[in-house]
Amino acid sequence: MWNFKAKQMLSKDLGIDLGTTSVLVYVDGKGIVLNEPSVVAVDKNTDCITRIGKDAQVMLGRNPNHIEVIRPLRDGVINRYDVTEKMIEFFIRRACGNAVMRPRVVICVPTDISEVEQRAVMDAGSQAGARKTYLMAEPVAAALGAGLDIFSPTGHMVVDIGGGTTEVAVVSLGGIVVSKSIKIAGNRFDEAIMRYVRRKYNIAIGERTAEQIKIKIGAVYEHGTARTMEVKGRCLIQGLPKVIELSSKEMLEAMMEPISAIFDAVCSVIEKTPPELVGDVLRNGIVLTGGGSLLYGLDRLMADVIEIKTRVAKEPIKCVALGTGKILQYLDRLPDGVIDLSQLKR
Repeated sequence: MWNFKAKQMLSKDLGIDLGTTSVLVYVDGKGIVLNEPSVVAVDKNTDCITRIGKDAQVMLGRNPNHIEVIRPLRDGVINRYDVTEKMIEFFIRRACGNAVMRPRVVICVPTDISEVEQRAVMDAGSQAGARKTYLMAEPVAAALGAGLDIFSPTGHMVVDIGGGTTEVAVVSLGGIVVSKSIKIAGNRFDEAIMRYVRRKYNIAIGERTAEQIKIKIGAVYEHGTARTMEVKGRCLIQGLPKVIELSSKEMLEAMMEPISAIFDAVCSVIEKTPPELVGDVLRNGIVLTGGGSLLYGLDRLMADVIEIKTRVAKEPIKCVALGTGKILQYLDRLPDGVIDLSQLKR
C-alpha cells in the first residue's frame, strides 16, 4: 500500500544553506539533519578528496604538505567547482540515506550573484545528484526562517551575517524590494582579530584561534564585567611561542572596521527603501540572522547607531536552512531556476 513512509523512501526533497563557512541541510519531514563546516581536504599527490566537513576542519593549520585543506566557497560563491560538487554530493548522500529517487534540492545564494555563478551552483547541484535544482535568495530564506510574514504588504528588514557575505534586504509581498550584498562577514571578523593581535602584541595567530577568540570574548558592546581569554601564538620578533591575555574590551577596537562596513550597508538599503516601507521597518525593526549576529552586543550597537530597534532571530544560524525547508512544500508549483515567491503568491 502506498503510504507516506514509502514515498519518503523513494524521494526526499532537500534545502541546502551552502555557506562559505558551513553547510546546513534540511530534509523535508525531518528538519535540519546536517550542520557541517564547508571544508574539504585534498591529497595533492593523488588529487583525491580525503576528508569533508568536521573531519577536514580539524586539519586546518595542522595539515602535512601533501594535504591541501580547502574552503571551496569564497564570499558566498563557488571558488573551486570540482571540490564543491563533491562536497555537495557527499552531504546529499548523507542526508538522503537509502532513498531510491534522486532528490529535488533548493540551494540558497547571495542576492548579487551573477548569471554565470547561478549556473555554476545549479550545475554543481545537478552533478552532485539532484533531480531538480532551485536557487533561493538568502535574505528571503533568512526572513522565512526567522518567522517573518514576508507575503504580507508590509516591509521587513533582515540582515543576514554569514561567514563570507552579509545580506541586507527589505522584503515585502514575497519578494525583495531593496537589497545589498557585501563581502564582509564572520571571516572578516576573524581577520580583523588576527590583524589587531599582530599590530598590538606582535603575535601571529591562526584562523581557528581567531575564531575561538571571536566566539568566547568577541564583543562590540561593553560587558558589565570584561571577559578575558588566554591566547597562544608566535612572537614575530623572537620567533618563539608566546602567551598573552586578551580582553573583551579590546574586541570593540579590533572589529570596529568590519562592523562599520555592515552598518554602512544597512544605511544604504534604508536610503533606497520606498517611504511607505521605511515606516514599516521603523515599526517592525531590524531582524539579525546568521552566525555573525551572535556577536555580543551587535543588536544593541546597531539599534544605537541606526536608531531602529534591532533584535536577533531565534536560532539565527539555522534561519536560512529553515527558510529553504518552508519552500519545499511548494516545489510542485515552481519551475527550475531562481525561485520567485511573489509569483507563487499570486
